[in-house]
Amino acid sequence: MPTTAPKRVTAADVARSLGISRATVGFVLNDTPGQTISDATRERVIAEAKRLGYRANSAARALASGRSRIVLLVMPDWPLDHNLRTNLDEASLALDEAGYSLVTMTPHVGGKAQPLWETLSPDVVMGLGPFTREQIARFRAAGVEHIVPETATEDGFALDELSDGPALQVRHLIERGRTRLAYAGSADPRLADLLALRRESARAEIDRTAGAELVTTADVDASNAAECLAAFLDAEVDGIVAYNDDIAALLLGAALRAGVDVPGRVAVVGHDDAPVASLLVPSLSTVHIDIAGLGRYFAQMALTAAAGAPVPTTRPFTTAELVVRETT
Repeated sequence: MPTTAPKRVTAADVARSLGISRATVGFVLNDTPGQTISDATRERVIAEAKRLGYRANSAARALASGRSRIVLLVMPDWPLDHNLRTNLDEASLALDEAGYSLVTMTPHVGGKAQPLWETLSPDVVMGLGPFTREQIARFRAAGVEHIVPETATEDGFALDELSDGPALQVRHLIERGRTRLAYAGSADPRLADLLALRRESARAEIDRTAGAELVTTADVDASNAAECLAAFLDAEVDGIVAYNDDIAALLLGAALRAGVDVPGRVAVVGHDDAPVASLLVPSLSTVHIDIAGLGRYFAQMALTAAAGAPVPTTRPFTTAELVVRETT
């Protein structure tokens, strides 16, 4: 025989069990301000609700309070790498401590799913950069009151460099006596804008420095890492600036398989200080960024917006630190 789901315990059940009014129980369970309910009654209600297995109806509570206590982060279509995971983990933890849940979604061109800002009634919709005017109009039409950032651009996400990581990579290689440098980017098309930023930052630092030159660039993936490394060596490259640690690891692996001495023949420096960097043999020199602090900052922006207060108009400069290991 099919089983039936147990009946949900309601505030009325708690009131009936205690022999007090439904209104009193509701005031206690909803923590309604301005009510003169004794501590003894409040404790009785909470204890009985727990004994009966009462669980708040989150939809009803959101309707009554006008708040869902949800922050929706609308993500660009990026791979979920080490930095992004750390950012999200820290933001989620900071929001959870304040009683909010972080939900993420990535809209896709031609996607059929109903947008979460229409189904979740989030208190705040956030982005990692400016939204398009069309996106903001959709949020407003769905009843979203707080949007961070509120300033729109025609093209949407406006990237800005949060650290001097690429410059640190270049300066470190030059300090190690490397003068013929290559930039190894990612072949993942989702990273094209971020890659352009980091590559141009590295190129600008090379241009500012006498005695070194950017000999060549290449976009690397697992299928062409050996070929890219061979091209770098043919061009007499002695230092490789990698977009991130994954790209650096691919080139390091290709070098080890080909019997190329790292860092004797060519030095390699990554970016992001992913866990893999310290596990490789030789271990990978890289750039560490306080991305966790940025995640907490994003959470604070959301909480400020949810309270109806003006959010900061500038983001903090995220500190970068060179981590010197065996590949340089």
